[in-house]
Amino acid sequence: MGTGTSQGVPVIGCQCAVCQSEDPRDWRLRSAALIQTGGKTIAIDCGPDFRQQMLRAGVTTLDAILITHEHNDHVIGLDDVRPFNFMQRRNMPIYATAPVHEELRRRFAYAFDHNPYPGAPRFELHPISKDAPFEVEGIRIVPIEVRHGSLPVLGFRIGDFTYLTDVKTIPVSEMDKIRNSKILITSALHHKPHHSHANLEEALQLVAHLQPQQAYFIHIGHSMGRYADVNPHLPPGVALAYDGLEIRL
Repeated sequence: MGTGTSQGVPVIGCQCAVCQSEDPRDWRLRSAALIQTGGKTIAIDCGPDFRQQMLRAGVTTLDAILITHEHNDHVIGLDDVRPFNFMQRRNMPIYATAPVHEELRRRFAYAFDHNPYPGAPRFELHPISKDAPFEVEGIRIVPIEVRHGSLPVLGFRIGDFTYLTDVKTIPVSEMDKIRNSKILITSALHHKPHHSHANLEEALQLVAHLQPQQAYFIHIGHSMGRYADVNPHLPPGVALAYDGLEIRL
């Protein structure tokens, strides 16, 4: 649904080759994903581009949203679940850790009022943690805790598909949850070292260690370079993701 960093690509006002590119693979909305399995549709993260992403993908029903962490580029679009509230006539189930739920209650306080104004979004909060798998509409999901600097962030594994974002490091205790994934999605910000994000070299090292059948990189900044310039030089079984990419398992 999106493969960009917190500013998206193009970056406002930037004149670099990536931001001026006419290749749609270089146009990156904020990172998010959509899982369709067992007749159910589950979103991972709900950033500022959520409305545009749902419209672009033609999504008409949404069963739940999984939230990786509380940064705005992953949650601030939650007001736009309202059409799903209205069409489906129910509160939207939101799965996240207790600290993330507290942040949502603070940032979207109007949605949790006892007497909300007509038309406010409505959420149904489900606390989860790294310590236990959980189910959404009968679909088993394994949470995986990674570190975004010092901030804990949850990734999710559904069957042979693993989705991680905003990764800097992964505790050894969590690595076993990822092993033997056929598809691994993980973040690679750009080429230079960063205090809270893995760069391309670090992401490649992670992939080499875990050896999925196929890895895709997301949460990509404009400093990564143009898709057409970078992607051909990646190892076999590794690629930059792009907005609109569909993966079938």
